Amino acid sequence: PYGGPHYSRVVKVHRMLLESQWLADQGFAVLVADGRGSPGRGVAWEHAVYRDFAVPVLEDQVDALHAAAERFGFLDLSRVGIRGWSFGGYLAAMAVLRRPDVFHAAVAGAPVTDQSLYDTAYTERYLGTPEEEPEAYRRNSLLDDAPNLERPLLLIHGLADDNVYVANTLELSRRLTEAGR
Repeated sequence: PYGGPHYSRVVKVHRMLLESQWLADQGFAVLVADGRGSPGRGVAWEHAVYRDFAVPVLEDQVDALHAAAERFGFLDLSRVGIRGWSFGGYLAAMAVLRRPDVFHAAVAGAPVTDQSLYDTAYTERYLGTPEEEPEAYRRNSLLDDAPNLERPLLLIHGLADDNVYVANTLELSRRLTEAGR
């Protein structure tokens, strides 16, 4: 999933299904769910992530996974991986850091690990400014979660990314190393 505001992955557009279909062709069960904050479900749904990217977004992925498992009995909840890029990378890293009981491995591409290092126009729309809302930025950062890592986490980041700066991945990597992970 992407999981973040202003973007939906669950759309009827062929190109949006290519990666998921490739994974399914390899034998993986693939679940893509748009949670609170994604567009098209009304103002209350989109505003549910105001001052809190982490809790509602992660809860919605867990709920979607459990609903799918209930509906499709063949899903093995003891082997759940998650992957994503940008906000999806943030979500993937957060999943193994904060819900290792549900997510067993993650691939986090260009994750936003510290919201103060991200695009200010996007972030401040939801979290306010770091000066006015330091607690919101702290709650939504993954950096303090680094010592909690107990599941495999692959971090990927390109150096040419002009939106999610590599400093996000480098800082999380440093924190993980310092924590002996």
